[in-house]
Amino acid sequence: MFTVAALYKFAPFPDPAALREPLKALCEAEGLCGSLLLAPEGINGTVAGPRAGIDRLIAHIKGLPGCADLEWKESEAAERPFRRMKVRLKREIVTLGVEGVDPRASVGTYVPPAEWNALIEAPDVAVIDTRNDYEVAIGTFEGAVNPGTASFGEFPAWWEANKDRFHNKRVAMFCTGGIRCEKSTNYLKSQGVEEVYHLQGGILKYLEEVPESTSRWEGECYVFDQRVSVGHGLKPGDYQLCHACGRPVSAADRAAPDYEEGVQCPACVGEYSEEDRARFRERQRQLALARARASSAE
Repeated sequence: MFTVAALYKFAPFPDPAALREPLKALCEAEGLCGSLLLAPEGINGTVAGPRAGIDRLIAHIKGLPGCADLEWKESEAAERPFRRMKVRLKREIVTLGVEGVDPRASVGTYVPPAEWNALIEAPDVAVIDTRNDYEVAIGTFEGAVNPGTASFGEFPAWWEANKDRFHNKRVAMFCTGGIRCEKSTNYLKSQGVEEVYHLQGGILKYLEEVPESTSRWEGECYVFDQRVSVGHGLKPGDYQLCHACGRPVSAADRAAPDYEEGVQCPACVGEYSEEDRARFRERQRQLALARARASSAE
């Protein structure tokens, strides 16, 4: 089994480039896979590997400036969930694109998973899903507002166009692991929203801690690794990934006449040229050959 650690921390990194090589060397030495993002505002990522390797990585990150109180979420994967290890430098660890947004200064009120149901059932509370539309499509909280954004950077424009809908409402926000809500709640507070809340630990913590019998979650939760989706108890879900467009595909999608593994799914039919699809087919053929060679070598 692989231990999967999802983490983020907003912390002051004046020179994130200086942190990159030691992190990358540690991950490679421990046989870890996944992705870590470094920016002047902190660190974000999901990494998988052996238990001891994850422990050493967490200890290293907790030793970075401002990261001693790092929190992270763990799950398990039966198969290697990422192909390789990447440590990249970015302008933001989650891109909102609004100057002055600083979660270290102020965020919404954290609501533990055990208290989330009571909050979102209140009649004066508007619940907003801050994730992208393809994530919302496979699962969300009952009654949540879907902004229909293709990327997190579209959220400020959506809010500006729709803010009057939430007049005299308390706003509760949620996302996969909590990081997008750190920024979105800070942004809403800067826009004059007085009562803003967000789900502590995100959907993943909720699915881990709240029994399915009392859950207000409907569907599955998209995750950014080869598991594609998880359900209650963080058990792997039923979705697979379309390797053409990167969207999640259900069993019904895979049974559709226009689905072709690795080439197109019902959501991306018409998005690519014949040349693109020919390239995707060749990639899929090479993957099948590689799997066959690996199987025969076992």
